[in-house]
Amino acid sequence: MINREFWLNRLNKAWAKRSIIWLPGVRRAGKTSLCQNIPDCEYFDCELPRVRRMLEDPEDFLQNLKSPKITLDEIHRLANPSELLKIAADHYPQIKIIATGSSTLSASKKFKDTLTGRKTKIWLSPMLYHESALFGDYDIEHRLLHGGLPPFYMQDSLPEEEFVEWIEDYWAKDIQELFNIANKHSFQRFTELVLANSGNIFEATKYAAPCEVSRTTINKYLHILEQTYVAHIIKPFTSYATSEIVSAPKVYGFDTGFVCHYRGWYELRREDLGHLFEHLVLNEILGRLPKGKVRYWRDKSKHEIDFIYLKHRNARPVTIECKWSANNFNVKNLRKFRSLYPDGDNFVVAMDVERHFTKSISDIEVNFVNIEDLIKLLDKA
Repeated sequence: MINREFWLNRLNKAWAKRSIIWLPGVRRAGKTSLCQNIPDCEYFDCELPRVRRMLEDPEDFLQNLKSPKITLDEIHRLANPSELLKIAADHYPQIKIIATGSSTLSASKKFKDTLTGRKTKIWLSPMLYHESALFGDYDIEHRLLHGGLPPFYMQDSLPEEEFVEWIEDYWAKDIQELFNIANKHSFQRFTELVLANSGNIFEATKYAAPCEVSRTTINKYLHILEQTYVAHIIKPFTSYATSEIVSAPKVYGFDTGFVCHYRGWYELRREDLGHLFEHLVLNEILGRLPKGKVRYWRDKSKHEIDFIYLKHRNARPVTIECKWSANNFNVKNLRKFRSLYPDGDNFVVAMDVERHFTKSISDIEVNFVNIEDLIKLLDKA
């Protein structure tokens, strides 16, 4: 069993504050194996009928547990999962519970109570950058092409059939169970297009015709992808100046392997690497710094900053530019942004930076960092 120390530490810290942890994440991200690796934690698979019968009486179940820590995997399969968790939080706080699923709590009609104030949410992202060594001795291009779902990453050959099977399972086990979506063809076509166009500004009207549905339905589909962690919606950073993009979000697919698959990339060219590296950086920020907010910035003259990081509501905007090589950085976009928002740190994160260094370019101080240094410095900011 692989010891994912980062996530185990985060779970233990969360348990020190609250007894209930909600652990969402896409299928095959490793929720089950992570929970089975927690010492002295009893595991219950709620997809099994015998387990569901065992949990029909929450009080009897909780009173007769053998362990003070339990995992309730795929808890949305229960008839009334929120009742069990609410009883546990209010009357059995000594029992530490991890409940897993593939969506937000609010996505399931079975969760009549989203347990506000009773739970801690920890989203299990696709594999973090530093975890690559845990799952195999592969290079960064392998990580980008195969993606960050551990079973896919660990294969020597490209897991094309697994990508297709995953999408089918996603429809059958997540979409069909949680949402009232009748048109499989349109929804799957939309999912494929979002993954293929990942990292671009989203305009619903451009998807309506190829998916043969209305603009309103497209926006509904996008909300579902977000609720099931298949897409990340990155809103624009703006002070509502007339020169800025103020409403159109950028949408990123959840995993580089699926982005490559739906773009038809079976080998990576050098010009593909920077775009995929941007996805890798986003996954790292969202996975390791969940309390911050990530935005992007663009004006109508097409000056653009990949990401703006806000540690809290009134924080100064931190700029993040993602480059495969630090030599590819051009200060033009940053200069334009800082003419409007002069205060805040500036980072260029690149694969070929071994150690953090600072450089003054056009009177702007720029920090050149690798992924690990970026996360540490953002966390301290």
